[in-house]
Amino acid sequence: MPEVNTLELPTTRTKILRKSPRRLLIYSSPKVGKTTLASELENCLLLDLENGSDFVSALCVKARTYKDVLLICEKVKADGKPYKYIAIDTITGLEQMVLPLALRLYQMTPMGSTFKGDILSLANGGGYLYLRRAFDLVLEEIQAATDRLIIFAHIKDKLIGQEGKEIAAKDIDLTGKLKQIVCANSDAIGYLYREGNQCKLTFETSEEVLCGARPQHLRNQVITISEQNEHGTKTFWDKIYID
Repeated sequence: MPEVNTLELPTTRTKILRKSPRRLLIYSSPKVGKTTLASELENCLLLDLENGSDFVSALCVKARTYKDVLLICEKVKADGKPYKYIAIDTITGLEQMVLPLALRLYQMTPMGSTFKGDILSLANGGGYLYLRRAFDLVLEEIQAATDRLIIFAHIKDKLIGQEGKEIAAKDIDLTGKLKQIVCANSDAIGYLYREGNQCKLTFETSEEVLCGARPQHLRNQVITISEQNEHGTKTFWDKIYID
């Protein structure tokens, strides 16, 4: 860190360095079309963690353990990061996948050296700390393998109170603080849903749906991201990635 007397404070505004999201989080109900969307994005490596890619033609690689994911990332980096995008399908699957790593991290501590049980059974929720650490380690390795990361997540409904009533709110299916961490580190969060023969991606913030975006062209927007016709599915990723 520079000394205070050598630090030069800015005198002019910095230029915008990025227009499109570096990390995009998309969540939806099952079978809405997340995997198909990823398969239609040019030069996108689909990292299939839930064996859901058999019905699409894609640049796809399957992983069954966190070690598989790390090996894939190392290979991508060794090959010079040939993919413009990597899509994780899904982050919900990644959470389950890193549980053995969370256990291993705990066993590396003096108090956990002989522990062999369920890491999430630790008293006072102590195991979730190691789950978050394991999750972050693997996710950052994936991010390091690409400049643009797309994260797909499943949805869960929760009930929230509003003017004395309970309404269903759409939420991301991740455990506790993991959701907060993933959302905070995402440049844009979109909720994907079907409307007729179209898939819509909303970045509108509301009490019912967790959404938002830092890029100006996505803020509070509802974008038609795909459309089905007799010839197949047409996607409009160029509305998301504009540079």
